[in-house]
Formats: sequence, structure tokens, C-alpha cells
Amino acid sequence: MTTDSSSTNRAPAEGISTFKGQDRALRADRLGTGGLLLSVLAATAPLMVVAGVMPTTFAVMGIVGQPLLFVVLGAVLVLFSLGYAEMSRHVHNAGAFYAYISRGLGGTAGAGAALVALVAYNSLQVGIYGIFGFEVSGLFATYADLEVAWWIPALAAALAVGALGWLKIDVNAKVLGVLLVIEVLLVVVFDVAAVADPGTEGLSLHAFNPDTLTGAGVGTALCFCIAAFLGFEQAPVYAEETSRPHVLVPRVMFLAVTGVAVFFAISSWALTVATGPASIVSTSQEQSAGLLFFLTEDRFGSTFTDVLHVLFVTGMFAAMLSFHNVVARYAFAMGREGLLPAAFGRTTGSSGAPGTGSLLQTGIAVVLVLIFALTDDKPTGDPTAPVLHLFTWGGNIGALGVIVLMAIASLSVVVFFVRRGAARAQAWRLATSALAGIALVAIAVYTVKDFDVLVGAGPDSALRWILPGVVGLALVIGLVQGAILRSRAPETHARIGLGNEAFQLEKEAGGTP
Repeated sequence: MTTDSSSTNRAPAEGISTFKGQDRALRADRLGTGGLLLSVLAATAPLMVVAGVMPTTFAVMGIVGQPLLFVVLGAVLVLFSLGYAEMSRHVHNAGAFYAYISRGLGGTAGAGAALVALVAYNSLQVGIYGIFGFEVSGLFATYADLEVAWWIPALAAALAVGALGWLKIDVNAKVLGVLLVIEVLLVVVFDVAAVADPGTEGLSLHAFNPDTLTGAGVGTALCFCIAAFLGFEQAPVYAEETSRPHVLVPRVMFLAVTGVAVFFAISSWALTVATGPASIVSTSQEQSAGLLFFLTEDRFGSTFTDVLHVLFVTGMFAAMLSFHNVVARYAFAMGREGLLPAAFGRTTGSSGAPGTGSLLQTGIAVVLVLIFALTDDKPTGDPTAPVLHLFTWGGNIGALGVIVLMAIASLSVVVFFVRRGAARAQAWRLATSALAGIALVAIAVYTVKDFDVLVGAGPDSALRWILPGVVGLALVIGLVQGAILRSRAPETHARIGLGNEAFQLEKEAGGTP
């Protein structure tokens, strides 16, 4: 991907514009450290990871050292965050990834990254509707003896999330916060109980032994586990809605990535302790996504496990709302800068929320859920189809997209500071960004190579190329759009990545904002 020096050097001095013309700016002072942290962490869906991702990784990959993988990935993402957080002090834009990439590699590269981000976060958000609908349908069948098609609760959730997306972001943060705190507390209760009442092998630390990370499945296991971290990188998306983005955004990113790494490392270790390291793979293969509930039933009884089932669902809802807010803000930023129709670049009423972007995401979710409802269980009638397809396809397409964005952003950080003449002052951050970028490229390669395993398709299935190809196609279309804008609408191209600062410059120059 080539750089575009004309757009790289156009950036104004750091700082965030106070220009609020024509509702092109999100409302500031909505989020403090707590609200921003909760909004970001909700996307990680801790209970969904502990109950879903971890047993799947143990079962499919046969890797006992999953706790160590979380430590390794946490270290890689901390390295990534060092440069990413430093750049967040200079760039405050709801476009986050694509804004950073624009400022380092130019507007054309930024346009490509923008479309990848829009596709990736939509895929992550919509994918959760599949497993959400399946789990809610199961709750109705278990506790109300009522058969409800999975797509009915999925569509109801899409409408509820869309309605919340129109509210003030601080209201959303409170909803996310309550759901997040409760599910984290219940996982902590399980962790403590597993340590207090370990399996036959006692408090074994074998899962942290590097020898457990040998074998062909390690690369694919990395792909499974890195998806559990997705969310921490969203902090810059809310930069315009904080009072001190240069302070709060870096702080929240480091709190999020270190907190997630420690929490998931301990929780996955607790699963190995509860069953015994020698039995964790076989027990996961036997229980699948029911592993956590199987273990809590034995220790706490049915009431606690029933509550855990309900919170498993509410945690998914929190993740859907968090990703919805991110997609809406990306659409807002793209509309404001000419990458989407201008209608998306306006905020809504007194809430100051990106309402049109929220409508876009809701519309995409409803359409895709309906498509899968009409076709995904035909002709087999398999009731797990929405989980196996909508969830796994959407989740892995989204995860690949975000990994690619992080890798490109790592390069952008290096170029950005080199072009500003700050390479010597930022040398150690540039080194960590380069190391993180190399690691993320390796993970992206493994993800593409093993996509058939990730989505449960056969090695000869066309899906192993079609699904990751969605990310590649989005990148190519975005780059073409950026090149066209550079040729035909250079003023629009020059605004890519600047956000509200571009309109401040227009105002100062006497133009029409």
C-alpha cells in the first residue's frame, strides 16, 4: 500500500476542533474514563468468550496452553497499543483506524481502511445475532416450553439495539456497564470456586508451560484467541465524545488490553484447573459450549447456572450494542468526509448521536438476519445453522478485518512520526509498532490459511477463500474509491482522516463549512 504525501502532510497541529457547524461534530464531554472503559470492554463479551470461545479452542485445536496464548497475545497487543495510543494524542476522529491510516499513509489508503472497518465491525455485530437468537430460543424452550424461531429474538434485539443507538452515548455506557459488571462478577465467582475446588490434578500451572504450545494447531488457536480481545481498539472511536481524548483514550486502551489479557488468562486457566489439564481437551470436546455451565452446575447447582445462562445472553446483547455504536460512528465519520453520502455525517437531535449511521447498521443487521432466516436452515433444517454460519462466518470475517487494520495501523504509526520528524523522539514506540505489525501480519496469514477450520468448512470448500475474500474486496473497493476521489474531487480526498478539523480549516479560510 503506497503512501500519499500530499494528504499526509496536510494535517493541522494537534488538538481537537471546537467547531460544531451543521452537526458535523459528535457531542463532547459525554464520556469519562469509566464510561469509555465500559463501552470498550462490553465488546469483548467476557462471558461469551469464557463460555464459547475458550471451550471451542480447547476442543477444536487441542491446545492445553490457551492461558499462555492470552498472555502472549496480550503482550503483542500492548506493543501495538504503545504506538496506537501515542497517535491518539494527535488524531481525534470517530473514524479511528482509517483516520490514523489516512494521517500516516494518505487519504487513498484511508479510504480503503474505512471500508474494511465498516465491513469488519458490521460482520462482528451481525454475527452475534445468530448465536443470540439461538440461545434465546433455547431459553424459551427450556423455561417456558415455548418454541420460538431463532430469528424472532434476533430481529427484536436488532430493533432494541437500534433504538438505544439513537440515545446519548452516556446512557448506552450505563446499560453496557451494568451488564458487563454482572457477568464479570459471575465469571470471577467461578474462577475462585475452581481454584478452591480443583480437579484431580490440583492447582496445576501446566497450562502456562511453553511446551503446551507445540503442534500444528497453535496458529489457528491464536486466531480464535485474538478475537476475544476485539473491542480494546475501539477507544479512539469515542475520542470526540470525551473531554480529554489525549489523556482518556490512551489510558482506557492500556487498561482494557491488560485487563482483558489477565482476566482471560486466569479464566482459561481456571477451566483447566476445574477439569485437570490432562482432561480439558476431552471434556471440552464432550461438552462443547456447555463446558462452563457443566462445571458450574457441579459446583453451584442449577440456580446459579440458570442465572449464568441468562447473563450469557445479556452479555451478547451488550456486545451487539457496543459494536453497533462503533459502526454508527464509522459511518458518521465517513459521511462527514465524503466517503459515504453526506446524510450519514450528521448527528441527531439533542442526543448528539450519529442517528443515520445507527439506522444504516440496524438496516444491515435486519436484512442479513432475514436472509439467513430464509435460507440458512434449508434443506437440512439444522437448528444450529445460525450459530455455525451467521455467527462463525460474521465473527471470523470481522476478526480478520480488524487484524488487517491493526497491522496497517502499525505501519501508519511509524510513517506518521517519521514524516513529522519525530522518529528519534518516538524511536522506542516505533520499534514496538513495527514488532506488533510483524506479529499481526503473521496472525493474519494464519487466519487466512486456516479459515476453513475457523468456520467449520472442509479444506476443499470454496468458503475458505470466499469469506476472507470479503475483506480483500472491501479493501480494493475502498482503495479504488480513494483513487477516484483524489483524481476527481481532490478537496474531498484531502479531508479524509481530518474529521471535524477539516471544517475548522474551511471556516478559518472563509469557506462554507
